[in-house]
Amino acid sequence: MFKQHVQGNHTVLSHPKYTSQITLDWFDANYWQQQNKIVGAKKGRATAWFFKQDELTAVLRHYWRGGLVGKLLSDQYLYPGLELTRVYKEFSLMSKLIELGLNVPTPIAAKVTRSGLIYRGDIITEAVIGAKSVLDILIERPLSEEELERIAKTIALFHSKGVYHADLNINNILFNDISDVYIIDFDRGEIRAPNPQWQQSNLARLERSFLKEQGRNDVFNWKASDWQTLHSNYLKALAIIS
Repeated sequence: MFKQHVQGNHTVLSHPKYTSQITLDWFDANYWQQQNKIVGAKKGRATAWFFKQDELTAVLRHYWRGGLVGKLLSDQYLYPGLELTRVYKEFSLMSKLIELGLNVPTPIAAKVTRSGLIYRGDIITEAVIGAKSVLDILIERPLSEEELERIAKTIALFHSKGVYHADLNINNILFNDISDVYIIDFDRGEIRAPNPQWQQSNLARLERSFLKEQGRNDVFNWKASDWQTLHSNYLKALAIIS
């Protein structure tokens, strides 16, 4: 499992392997920049910072609110108790998924900073080696049938274990340097009883993300038959696993 300790108004969660190394500075991108240890960044609704510390390459992400509420409150959340914070729930879920042998990044550390009734949060996960998202690949070239099958089988395996992903999209599905499929970003995710209703809803969200990016990018190597291949392989894999 993971370690937990309190420092002032901060509660830090940490992987046992890294507990002795982690300080509050680890959650500050400026600190890593001053150390010249930033090795990359991924822009999105918020920036994810990649840094290297000794043999560890990790990703630092701050929790930001989305939608209209996010324009008012940005990164502030109502504090419901530590174990009900989005930070704690994501970190503990990822720890559980690692125990289940699923392909997710190893959770390294997380921080909940409380100020009265409000909290802010950060999470650090291990970087996926040689990661390329499905979106990155489709901008360059089509997915092969084998790659479509690997994606389908991975999602089916997660679903068979009851893993619900709140935002399954093609930015959150990665291939590593040896073509293994990983799923990332489990904010608001949870483990549920396997059920076709939420599983198909997850898949529908994924299909919408393919169509959304197809409309957004001038070059996007995707066609309807690719989705049919992915979906049929998913159903086949889920039937075998279940």
